[in-house]
Amino acid sequence: MRLTFLGTGSAWSLPELGCDCFICRQMHKNKEIRLRTSLYLECGERILIDCGPDIVRQWWTNGLTGVDVVLLTHEHGDHYLGLDELVALRRSSDPKDWSPISTYATAAAWETIELRFGYLLERTLAKKLATAGEPLSGLRTKVMPFKTYHGPMAKGSVGYIIEDGGKRLMYTSDLLHAEDQEKEVGRPDVLVIQSHWLNEPEFNRPSLLSLQRALPMIRAWDPDEKVFLVHISDADQVPGDPANDCLKKIPPAAPLKDPRTGIPYPVPTCQADWQEVAERVFRDNDIHVPVQVAYDGLTVEI
Repeated sequence: MRLTFLGTGSAWSLPELGCDCFICRQMHKNKEIRLRTSLYLECGERILIDCGPDIVRQWWTNGLTGVDVVLLTHEHGDHYLGLDELVALRRSSDPKDWSPISTYATAAAWETIELRFGYLLERTLAKKLATAGEPLSGLRTKVMPFKTYHGPMAKGSVGYIIEDGGKRLMYTSDLLHAEDQEKEVGRPDVLVIQSHWLNEPEFNRPSLLSLQRALPMIRAWDPDEKVFLVHISDADQVPGDPANDCLKKIPPAAPLKDPRTGIPYPVPTCQADWQEVAERVFRDNDIHVPVQVAYDGLTVEI
């Protein structure tokens, strides 16, 4: 199973438009970009997980050759607004060879997605239902959706467990918690999990996962080989940043601290910072599986 991280950012790609916070400023300096989080798997099929508004740029940057299956995690725009771009694949194909792309989402997610893109169904996309706890039908690859909670505005939210070649990949997508399924979904070889913040905010308005909140989930799921962090944002407050007063910068409830010294971990402002802090947090909290903060274009064999 070959996994490519097409994007690793949040609902707004990083650096954010018009933002001069310390995080965006450092990313500009480093020439770092995080587009909306999306994954591409080459296994029994070529699987695209989420199709956001950056899909064209992600497609060409990573040299994708095609897609057989689309898995949609939920009905927020940063995860499905690129579906219309897939019409180009049909337009460029011989009509005799074209088949609509099997596209899976929950019934609740389809209620929103179909309102906007119903015209894509039948000719470009083949509507398929994803039901939590039931393997997806019609695929060579074993794919199991599991229910996640991502707030009242994303009632169709699910993660996916994908098995191929004896390996088990678990992708949580956007979530606040996993609907008490931390044990039920089983142990993955590789876990791809959201880390929107380092520190859990005092008010979690978008119902997203911080690394601080994710630690008990990672322990419960106990991945065997590796953890990848995605959906990185610029929403943590960096001490001394004048931009801490802006809407997205929510103060931490109780900053994640080094258990030996009681000193809060530094808030990451770039890829290198994130990797260093993540490794420290895992080590200090006795989580012994390797952690990689994913970046756009990272490709790994599982």
